[in-house]
Amino acid sequence: MRSRYTAYVVGRIDYLQRTNAAALADVFDAEQSAASAEGVTWTGLTIVDVTGGGPDDETGRVEFRARFERLGQQLEHHEAALFHREDGRWVYAEAQMNPKGAPRRVEKVGRNDPCPCGSGKKYKKCCG
Repeated sequence: MRSRYTAYVVGRIDYLQRTNAAALADVFDAEQSAASAEGVTWTGLTIVDVTGGGPDDETGRVEFRARFERLGQQLEHHEAALFHREDGRWVYAEAQMNPKGAPRRVEKVGRNDPCPCGSGKKYKKCCG
């Protein structure tokens, strides 16, 4: 992922094309990518999460946030990039834009339930 980010920073669209999966060959438009990168100043990359992608894995997922400036405006690109191996090398396969995490589950504590702080008292007599 860092190598692809660096390719965007230095304008190496040919590298981006070479590191795409074969399935993206017909979809990737080098001219459009170069035009969209025109006037962009990349200001940082933050890797949010990595799943898989180890030496024994065939697939990997990298969630990242890339910060950039365009026309004086600070912007951010948030993506979960999916990679897989083709002929022994990692290639970019697909993306999920603005990925959302699993929804948080919150259990409501009744007033007569034991307090979740662990005091042993009823919730209404403790933290409620």
